[in-house]
Amino acid sequence: MAPLLPPAILVVLLLLLFFRVVRAVIWLPRRARLRLLRQGVGGPPRRGLVDGNAAEVRALIARAQSAPLASLGDPGVAGRVAPHYREWSASFGRPFVFWFGTRPRLALDAPAFQKGVRNPMARQLFGEGLVGLEGPKWAHHRRIIAPAFSMERVKGWVPAIAKSTLTMLERWEELGRNNSEFEIDVFKEFQIFSADVISRVAFGSSFEEGKRIFQLQEEQAVLVSLAFRNVYIPGFRFIPTKNNQKRWRLNREIRGSLRKLIEINGEECENSKNLLGLMISANKAEGEEKMGIEEIIDECKTFYFAGKETTANLLTWSVLLLAFHQDWQNKAREEVNQVCSDREFPSADELGNLKIVNMVLKETLRLYPPAVALNRVATRDARIGTLDIPAGTQIYMPIIAIHRDVELWGADANEFNPLRFGEDKGHYNLGTYFPFGIGPTICVGQNLALVEAKVALAMILQRYEFRISPSYVHAPMLFLTLQPQYGAQVLLHRI
Repeated sequence: MAPLLPPAILVVLLLLLFFRVVRAVIWLPRRARLRLLRQGVGGPPRRGLVDGNAAEVRALIARAQSAPLASLGDPGVAGRVAPHYREWSASFGRPFVFWFGTRPRLALDAPAFQKGVRNPMARQLFGEGLVGLEGPKWAHHRRIIAPAFSMERVKGWVPAIAKSTLTMLERWEELGRNNSEFEIDVFKEFQIFSADVISRVAFGSSFEEGKRIFQLQEEQAVLVSLAFRNVYIPGFRFIPTKNNQKRWRLNREIRGSLRKLIEINGEECENSKNLLGLMISANKAEGEEKMGIEEIIDECKTFYFAGKETTANLLTWSVLLLAFHQDWQNKAREEVNQVCSDREFPSADELGNLKIVNMVLKETLRLYPPAVALNRVATRDARIGTLDIPAGTQIYMPIIAIHRDVELWGADANEFNPLRFGEDKGHYNLGTYFPFGIGPTICVGQNLALVEAKVALAMILQRYEFRISPSYVHAPMLFLTLQPQYGAQVLLHRI
């Protein structure tokens, strides 16, 4: 039996622990608050020592999501998705500060700083992939992965993307076999479609082969979304609560499934030089360029989820907006028919001629960006303009509010107007439009997302006219990404 610590040493250790807790929970937050207040940066009062304003954020979001918006033309999207930003910026001005646990979270409308501190609960969904990595390890992974999504390589995937699109359209054809007009939920359809595409082009697989992984990740996403809205207590993830036990089970099964997929498809992927192939080649490298098998699994988790969500959301909101704005739907269809003629899909070289389709997609990303906000952190004392920011301050940048700011975009900021992205328009900049993030950490898969969306939307426009279904309820919500709360029902009519 180990000897007990002498009472004097035990008292010293307890006092040190006490002072560390007081410093972290009371003194440092108070110092940061006073420093910001002296610069005129206000915000809601901090509620409690541990939770901060997290409970208020959850309550505001729950209240906002309890009622839908009037229609796709309703200007209240940003307020429904990020109600805390709308309410507190109106009350305290911009910038303002609110509290998530013991850390101040500064709401800014200018992109800057490094990645924010990620809740450890999120790692089981994204693993230790690009989304969560920083520093040399992030640079190493990015260097290996980026070539898989170069525009030249992505253009080579157009036939594979078209094949997945045809599979989806054949399913629609069967659904509408006996009806001139029929309803589908395009959000569900595009989830399946984009999952099939990322499976094919990145992992040499298919949706059916990866179906179980996608299902498990959807379960994980619910738990991660819940964790994001609560302050993380250090060590809590190791406590065998019901949700934690479920997290552990899902993580084990996903990692096991991905390991089998790598074993089955690894050799063929290595020859094709797709994402999985490049990572497997790195696994065989020596020294600093080597990527371990567990690191490969982490990146597979990231791209299985992100590769599906981003494009599915972009296509969903694009179709809904075109269904609501029939004039733009007709313009886009005329362009597609002119470019494609009688062919089933545009070639890679013809994608650049789909200028109206490109404008529609860009405007959709402005109004309905997949990620509604960026979280960053000031790793040291920093300055933006005249604002002095204490080290450790979390930075909250509401993409959706910036994208709809009338001071930046004009009086029609909440309206669907693809013309603002015409070739003769260049009034926006990186500080006002960043749907895929900004700087070195910008989404590595954005080329794939845009090409995939162009091909799919062009092929849909060739074959169908569509309008909003009477059953559709306009209720955008944040569920890790920006999604329609009750689905996206449209009525299709075969041309």
